Amino acid sequence: MDVTFTLDTIQTAATTLLQQIGQRKVIALHGEMGAGKTTLVHAIGEVLRVKEAVSSPTFSIINTYTTAQQTTLYHLDLYRLKSVQEAIGAGVEDCLYSGDLCLVEWPTITPQLLPDDAVHVYITSKGNNERLLQIKL
Repeated sequence: MDVTFTLDTIQTAATTLLQQIGQRKVIALHGEMGAGKTTLVHAIGEVLRVKEAVSSPTFSIINTYTTAQQTTLYHLDLYRLKSVQEAIGAGVEDCLYSGDLCLVEWPTITPQLLPDDAVHVYITSKGNNERLLQIKL
């Protein structure tokens, strides 16, 4: 499924994505630097009414949020990781298999850790402040 959005319509795109994933819990976010991965995660956090401010986990690797429904939302940024062992040591595998919603930026760093039913989402710039969201179930 493809969804085109701008910053003005990003919450609608986030809602559509959440509706499309069904019971799947891991969303792998692909896109170049600056494509809007963290911005999309922020919008998903708003849709789920997370209690904390959503920010990039570039240095912490993993940010944990609590939704209004008292569920956990994990936001992982694997950009700085160098190996699968480093990812496991950071707790990435625990998040991926926790049963909670897990949003993963830069999933190509450790693809072998992703569950088989992970949803892959590709974000690309279309110009004019538009982004294309491609959801691969």
